[in-house]
Formats: sequence, C-alpha cells, structure tokens
Amino acid sequence: MNDVAAAAGVGLKTVSRVVNGESGVTPDTAERVRAAIAELGFRRNDSARLLRTGRTASIALLLEDIGDPFSSALSRAVEVVAAGQGCLLFTGSSGENPDRERELALAFCARRVDGLLVVPAGDDHGYLLPETASGTPVVFLDRPAAGLDADAVLSDNAGGAREGVRHLIRHGHRRIGFVGDLPHIHTSAERLRGYRAAMAEAGLPVDERWIATGPTDRSTVARAVTTLTTGPEPVTALFTGNNRITAAALHHLPADAGRPALVGFDDLELAELLAPGLTVVAQDPAALGTTAARMLFERMGRDLGPGRRVEIPTRLIVRGSGELPPPGDRPA
Repeated sequence: MNDVAAAAGVGLKTVSRVVNGESGVTPDTAERVRAAIAELGFRRNDSARLLRTGRTASIALLLEDIGDPFSSALSRAVEVVAAGQGCLLFTGSSGENPDRERELALAFCARRVDGLLVVPAGDDHGYLLPETASGTPVVFLDRPAAGLDADAVLSDNAGGAREGVRHLIRHGHRRIGFVGDLPHIHTSAERLRGYRAAMAEAGLPVDERWIATGPTDRSTVARAVTTLTTGPEPVTALFTGNNRITAAALHHLPADAGRPALVGFDDLELAELLAPGLTVVAQDPAALGTTAARMLFERMGRDLGPGRRVEIPTRLIVRGSGELPPPGDRPA
C-alpha cells in the first residue's frame, strides 16, 4: 500500500479509502490511485482486514445438490445479493445426507464466514447453536430448521399442492394418485397435506393405496406409477411431488388413450415441448434465494429479533397434461 501511495502521490489513508470504497476522495485522485494499483498489481490483504474488522466478507450456501436446476437458480440469486454487498459466496452440496450437511456447515463456520444459508438435509440443527451463540447468523431455505430458532424462507408447498390437485378435480378426476418423496422430509409432508386438503374440500375420499411416498430413484417411482395406473380401479390422474419424481414418472406413463392426467410440483426444463405439455406447480427459486440472502444480511447488520418465517407463493402453469379428462370422458 505504501508503494501505491508513493506512485499515486497521495497518503496511505487516501489509498485505504479507495480500496475500501469509502467517500472523501475526488474522482481524479481515485482514478490516479486505481491506476497505480493496476500498474503495481496491488491486492488487498484480507487476512489483515479480518483481524481489524472481524469480518471475512464472505457467506456460505449449503444446498442439496448444486447440479439440480432448482438449486442452481437459487444459488445464482444468492450470489447476486452477495455481490451487491461486496461478499464472496461459497457453496457446497449435502447430497441429502445429514452427516454431510453438518460437516460442511461446521467447516464453513470454522472458516469464519459472516453468515450461513442452509437447505437442510437433517432433522436436528442443534449443532449450530454454538455458532449462532457466537454471532454467526443462519437462515434456512426450502425447509425449516429443527432444534434451532432461525429464519426460514419456504415455498407455499401445501398451498401449491392443493391448487394442483384442485386443478385435476376441476377437470373431472376423482381417483387421483400422489407420488411423493420420503415422508419425513418437510416439503414432501407439506405437499401431501395439500393433496389431502384438496380432496377433502371436494368431498372426495382418499384411498391410502393411491399414495406412494419413498425414495425418488427411477425404479422406485416406476413401480409406484405402474401400481397406481394399472389394476381394476386405476387412478385417472397423478400429482407428483417434485421434479425428480415427475421426470421418472414421465418415462413410465402409458402413451395410449388411457394415459392419466399429470400435474407435477416443480417446473422442468423443456416441459412445454412435451406432448402434451407438462402442467406444473412452479416454485420461484430466485425469490427464495433473494429473500433469504437479504434476510441474512439484515442479521449480519445485527438484527437480533426472533426467527422469522416467510412463505413464497407458487403458481400453476397450465400446459396440457393436467387438463386431460378421465379416460372414459375423452372423445374417441
């Protein structure tokens, strides 16, 4: 920094103000300092800055799978907010493994990130209590924390599922199957709750054999879809609980006139190009990420109030698959 000051013909404080984006420097002087920085290849000493301020200008985001389109959109939204605050964003994937979630979350905290965003895989977040007590704010995304009073930004899972099933009912369906994720997962449980609520509002009984929850690998979903759509009284429509389940189901639905109607939770890339187009209940991952990141920076600004819970609305996108009437009502 001394070399930059000498080259620009200014004092150390002026260089510091330019480097840290502070006011009090004329445009011509700031430009002279930046030119000296570029010529000398100066880089700010962030280790010294950490010792001085106690901040690392970094936050971390822990996702289920960074390769998933939903997670990618969410991560991008968080990154935009972080960049606007002059912060770096570190990301990691838990792979829906609670042990991996804990390992990564504590590793990020050990590296002194200023805040943590978590899409939880586990159902006990008490391990973060020492971190929050020491001043590291945590905001949860997509699912709430367990064992920890923390902010959470969620989609309206129950409301979205309810609207998707209502849509199928409006198109004449009475035997509607539900294929969901593992039942202990918050989002899966909420979407099943929405399914049951829509059926109850319409005065329709729910045969428990119409509900299949469990692992979302293709073979498991295939067995569930086959069971639900065959037999003496098959369902005439399906509501699928997330994009992985929907994609797997599409590979195993019959292509003939007996094809059930389908509404999926989560949008899919190229969904409008299918025949028929895929009707979905779409989440807004960008809104989830933006809202959560802003909440985190509010906490980093020493907002010490109780944990808040924000629900982001979903929307029904009608494309054709959910508008198929029951097979017996279709024109020959």
